[in-house]
Amino acid sequence: MARGFPFHHVHYRPDGRVAELSELGADSRRESLISNADPGDFIALLKPRVMSLVVFTALVGMVVAPGTINPVIGAITILAIAIGGGASGALNMWYDADIDAVMKRTAARPIPSGRVKEGEALSFGLFLSFFSVMVLGLATNWLAAGLLAFTIFFYVVVYTIGLKRRTAQNIVIGGAAGALPPVIGWAAVTGNVTIEPMLLFAIIFLWTPPHFWALALVKSDDYGRAGVPMLPNVAGEKNTRLQILLYTLIVVPFGLAPLAFGLGGLVYAVAATVGGGAMLWWAYAIWRASSDEALRKACWRMFGGSIAYLFALFAALLIEWTAQKTAPLLWALLGRLA
Repeated sequence: MARGFPFHHVHYRPDGRVAELSELGADSRRESLISNADPGDFIALLKPRVMSLVVFTALVGMVVAPGTINPVIGAITILAIAIGGGASGALNMWYDADIDAVMKRTAARPIPSGRVKEGEALSFGLFLSFFSVMVLGLATNWLAAGLLAFTIFFYVVVYTIGLKRRTAQNIVIGGAAGALPPVIGWAAVTGNVTIEPMLLFAIIFLWTPPHFWALALVKSDDYGRAGVPMLPNVAGEKNTRLQILLYTLIVVPFGLAPLAFGLGGLVYAVAATVGGGAMLWWAYAIWRASSDEALRKACWRMFGGSIAYLFALFAALLIEWTAQKTAPLLWALLGRLA
């Protein structure tokens, strides 16, 4: 008996005739070009939680900078920085798709789960990178745009491609990318970079290792499966605990430094003192943990608490400087009403 296609494999043209094999191949190729992703998947590529921190610290950099910026230009600036930060995330996910697939924490991301193709993520990230830099340059100045371009390059090329899979110092050096947004915000307003924004850079830069190493201690098996040389997998648990404590002992005084440079006032002093004390306590708890369960709880407290600490510092600056810059306008308005 002649061999033929099973009934359920027969495909028909719109006119009712059986389709040729070549036509089926063309249809298959066309279907392969159609994305199965929805808008939420592309938003997930931008790492919204990371982007929110980028936006917030950049906004604070703009507010504490001397001078003013048109509100519309300011909104465009924040949008451009947010898009640039999101572009970095998309390119990071594109390159790390293979290791994301073997880590429980990241296996559900859009690329390893198959919802977004690698080529789509690459094109998406490259387009947003170019768009964000050009918009920021045209809206403000090319120093700010250059800093944004450097931030994207540093995060994708230096950290993701160059450091992440090669050295346990990956997060130490790579943390510079996450520390630059307040400098970009400052440069967008002033057109220059001075000691004050670099101090904000230093706080975030020094905060990053203890924050991420606390997570790495909990997720060391995940990083081990992926072959990522995070500090606990390379130097061991004991050394990582000590490094978290040492970095915390450095970052807390830096958190108080804006007071000496006139950036922070009473609200900031309270936030930096109370938050710094909490950071030291969490770091000490990690160092002294006597059981696996105690260590796990201490690490999660440090991971979540360190986010609250950094937010409190920058929120205090935002509150104080917003009040300082709007007070004359409010007094003038009250004077006219009186």
